[in-house]
Amino acid sequence: MATAFAEQERRERELEDEVELLTGGTQPAEHVHEIVVEVMNEAGFDLTEQTPRAITPDELDRTDIVVTMGCSASDVCPATWSGENRDWALDDPDGKTLDEAREIRDEVRRRVRDFFDEIEREVTRRV
Repeated sequence: MATAFAEQERRERELEDEVELLTGGTQPAEHVHEIVVEVMNEAGFDLTEQTPRAITPDELDRTDIVVTMGCSASDVCPATWSGENRDWALDDPDGKTLDEAREIRDEVRRRVRDFFDEIEREVTRRV
């Protein structure tokens, strides 16, 4: 969910040259859960062909900010990370009701939007 919203924010704010997105998990699921596909489809995103992927320690080492959904990249997750980590501590939508999954989706959207507000201010300050 976060990646879909982040790609949209990056495109709409014309930050493609300033922001590189890297998505993955330290323990990725084998597929995008059906409930996530459904609630994201309601929001205009087709995730049916998306496949979760693992993120490598090398990829983490090249990253400025890591946003985790419910674990710290330095403490809980098996990957090592010494940079800035923002743990959004969100519930996993898998196994939730449709309304609960919608609430999680909307919270992810809000947090991604807020994060891009911050990024945009930083980019504007540098210019």
